[in-house]
Amino acid sequence: MADEVQQLNRAFSGLGGLGVDEPTMVSALARWRKQPEKRSGFRKGFPGFFKSHGEIDRCEEEYMLHLAAEFARFKNLMVLWAMHPWERDARLAHHVLHQQHPAAIVVEVACTRSADELLGARRAYQALFHHSLEEDVAYRARDKPYCSLLVGLVTAYRYEGPRVNEEVAKAEAKALGAAAKSADGGGGSGKKLVENDEVVRILTTRSKPHLVETFKYYKEMHGRHVEEDLSQSSGEETLLETVLCLAAPAKYFSQVIEGALRDGADHHAKEALTRVAVTRSDHDMDDIRAAYHQQFGAKLEDAIAAKAHGHYRDALLSLVGAGK
Repeated sequence: MADEVQQLNRAFSGLGGLGVDEPTMVSALARWRKQPEKRSGFRKGFPGFFKSHGEIDRCEEEYMLHLAAEFARFKNLMVLWAMHPWERDARLAHHVLHQQHPAAIVVEVACTRSADELLGARRAYQALFHHSLEEDVAYRARDKPYCSLLVGLVTAYRYEGPRVNEEVAKAEAKALGAAAKSADGGGGSGKKLVENDEVVRILTTRSKPHLVETFKYYKEMHGRHVEEDLSQSSGEETLLETVLCLAAPAKYFSQVIEGALRDGADHHAKEALTRVAVTRSDHDMDDIRAAYHQQFGAKLEDAIAAKAHGHYRDALLSLVGAGK
């Protein structure tokens, strides 16, 4: 009895997992038919979700919302997977801008898509919502220090060829270092680095190969990776996400996945697992798996299998290329 209840607890994602284990639930329906005492034991195994009110173990509103979200994970994954990538990115960006979501999703769309993919997402956004993406970004982020950066990122149409002007890359690495020293926390102007016009210009106009070279020279000049300086500065999260998405997207996405799988991850962090699995499965998932293993010492597919349940887990493993 205790083992059966524990299995059903896990199936309902009551122990911190993601998704629900549908086969175990269906099995319980058959095995526990005409055995209400087992269902009572199951409810008592969820003291945080079922509260005793006299003779009734009442289901708390929080648990119903939690369970609805867990059941929805597989459905949401399949809906995102079936969409045209441009529509998917447009809807992801719109949802972020009109809900209390991290700006990182807009950064992802703007920085990890090709120039034509971003342009397609902007066209889809306008067709779907009768506003331009840049218009909504400018309005919704108007009071944020990263507003100019986000507007510049979503309106960019970057050169995608391999040519890089090494002298310009060196000069801009030097400019980034000077800006970092003068930023808030660096003994200077009190202005955040993300608000620096020169930093915004470099990150929103230069090609990705150019930025990779610029950051390489930054390391040579200053003895640290640019993201190390950014990670030590408060309030620069959006700038750090931008740098990683532009120059090291596999590293960025592996960190996002790790955050989603972490014990105690919040709702937004968990949602990111679906988003990354769907949007990157056709692009750089091999690189993401390698980056995850390098950073966290585990196989990505093993980490997902340990945390996710049911059809949601199986879909995730298919998208990340488990068994390759």
